[in-house]
Amino acid sequence: MTTALITHPDCLRHETPQGHPEQVARLARVLAALEGKAVTRVTAPMVAEDDLLRVHPKAYVEAIRAAAPAEGLAQIDADTWMSPGSLDAAHRAAGGAVRAVDLVLAGEAGNAFVAARPPGHHAERETAMGFCLFGNVALAAKHALDHHGLARVAVVDFDVHHGNGTQDLLEDEARALFISSHQFPLWPGTGTADETGPHDTVMNLPIAPGTGSEEFRRLYEDKVFPRIEAFAPDLILVSAGFDAHRDDPLADLRLETEDFVWITDRLCDLADSLCGGRLVSCLEGGYDLDALAESAAAHVDVLIARGAG
Repeated sequence: MTTALITHPDCLRHETPQGHPEQVARLARVLAALEGKAVTRVTAPMVAEDDLLRVHPKAYVEAIRAAAPAEGLAQIDADTWMSPGSLDAAHRAAGGAVRAVDLVLAGEAGNAFVAARPPGHHAERETAMGFCLFGNVALAAKHALDHHGLARVAVVDFDVHHGNGTQDLLEDEARALFISSHQFPLWPGTGTADETGPHDTVMNLPIAPGTGSEEFRRLYEDKVFPRIEAFAPDLILVSAGFDAHRDDPLADLRLETEDFVWITDRLCDLADSLCGGRLVSCLEGGYDLDALAESAAAHVDVLIARGAG
């Protein structure tokens, strides 16, 4: 089997103000770095309404649609914006995550990477924030559970910022394990270790500024991987943010590209041993364009090698 690469040109039409870190060039650089790789390219569909409503109330979905401008830019919160192309982009990013789950669970792909924007892991039930409109990974997890009937799904978020949205959307779901490693203190200021959720299915791992490869890897070996093994998921979903890279301008962790290779390989090991290799990764953050492109390409190289196995 191959690795599915799910994307759509609409995701390049989500525009933000000049100088905004979540810019069109992010996805353009990632797609350029993935050009020519041995993947199965799949068009991200528009998300189905029932998938959106698994995690967001109808009033919120309608409010986001109403906020989309016909021209110019609309400010949704302090750092979240919409342009005329943003709504379609958000629908494609969410729909792409769901499509990736469908492909992997049907055995049509060994694993999948969703190269789309806007990202999703900060979008809460009724709040758009942190560049995010819809909870892409969370709704993919709920689709896997409710539509496909999986017993358990694990979400691993190694973006440098806490996945507050994914936590908010999934913490009441006992069938979903959510694990977030993130710099702390750092925006959004959530994700302390005592936030474990009503079913003890939330694991937050705050990481001090300046932390590098050795401590990061030890944290995952000691805490994250055993927790995933004990949960025994039927599918692993990854919020793949590459802003913990030492060159990222929005944070202060010191990871190298090789660390993203390592964590991808180890998560694939777990997927192989626990759930038949079934793993879906969705692009989240990463704001130094060179580091983002290099790290995402390295991440996908591992997925290709492991998916083909």
